[in-house]
Amino acid sequence: MYRDNIQILTANGVYMKNSTNISNHPLPGTEETSALKVVPGAASSVQHYAHKQSTPMTAKAALTAADYARGILSGERGILSRAITVIESNAAKHFDLGQEIISLILPHTGGSVRVGLTGVPGAGKSTAVEALGLYLCRQGKKVAVLAVDPTSALSKGSILGDKTRMVNLSRHPSAFIRPSPSGGALGGVTRKSRETILLCEAAGFDIVIVETVGVGQSEVSVRAMVDFFLVLAITGAGDELQGIKKGIIEMADAVFVNKADGDNKQRALAAKAEYNQVLHYLRPATEGWTTMAHTVSALTGEGVDNMWAVITAFCENTKESGLFDELRKTQALSWVKNSAEDYVKNKVLGNPFISAAMAEVEQNLATGAISPAKAAKFVMDKIDSLLERR
Repeated sequence: MYRDNIQILTANGVYMKNSTNISNHPLPGTEETSALKVVPGAASSVQHYAHKQSTPMTAKAALTAADYARGILSGERGILSRAITVIESNAAKHFDLGQEIISLILPHTGGSVRVGLTGVPGAGKSTAVEALGLYLCRQGKKVAVLAVDPTSALSKGSILGDKTRMVNLSRHPSAFIRPSPSGGALGGVTRKSRETILLCEAAGFDIVIVETVGVGQSEVSVRAMVDFFLVLAITGAGDELQGIKKGIIEMADAVFVNKADGDNKQRALAAKAEYNQVLHYLRPATEGWTTMAHTVSALTGEGVDNMWAVITAFCENTKESGLFDELRKTQALSWVKNSAEDYVKNKVLGNPFISAAMAEVEQNLATGAISPAKAAKFVMDKIDSLLERR
């Protein structure tokens, strides 16, 4: 593969593509803008040009855990991104490397404010995250955003591309955005999000924001890995009842009604009042802290400063009471439990004996020879048999 200038031989000459001037040259005979420019009579120089002007791309050198740790602690974004890729990988060869990286950077973690942000689709989560992130960057803070995307059922990759929807924040030198496919994880939080938070903290980020999918699944996993849990709501979408029924409001440390601007501002203020009435009768998500509803406009920026003020007040309050440290201990314990559960699940389902049983079950289910309940019992018996043999 080659970068920069590329020439393509055609019957009419050579079309030259210059990567530094992508849209200045319309393709002859068309109305569309193209990066291809005709260079008549240059056919004889194609091979010479490619040989002299092209720069060969080389593969990235393999890094040791110590290399990753040094790069992360020195704030190298490229190394941080590669380390996150290792952590997110399900390949067995990357597990030990990932855990060694975590062990090396662990003493340098814990210094950030961890914020979880969720809300129904259409609530403007990415816009709100960008507005908050830019505000914090202007205050001299370093902000990392873990934008968890829904996973494609086909490619297993991210669907929404949150990074492309936070253009201004992604360009800011004090911000780091990492979109990650949810992988079907409950609540839209990737299995490795906790480790990714630690990597970002070690890289020197002051605030780590975890933006979840917000598709109505349980957000308990988010609550268990962040210090402050923020629910973003909107008016006119039944959010009041929907949020209450699903228990999301009960886990919130703050509710912000977004899109409080223009003609919608009065409706947003009314929704805020309704939320505060409901919150008055609910048990606070965090002991010693009163959850309140607020309004914000991520579009205009009005109320974004108050959003950060609420988060700051929460951290000060919980640190004074000693609850902040207790929450961090609870987060660590939850991490251990979830990691152990993931390991057991992968170990069991990856066992050839169990894999063969699953294949047999799938075949019998397809032909209708067995009911789902009996199929599940069959697999469970196989697992029990495997455990007893050990």
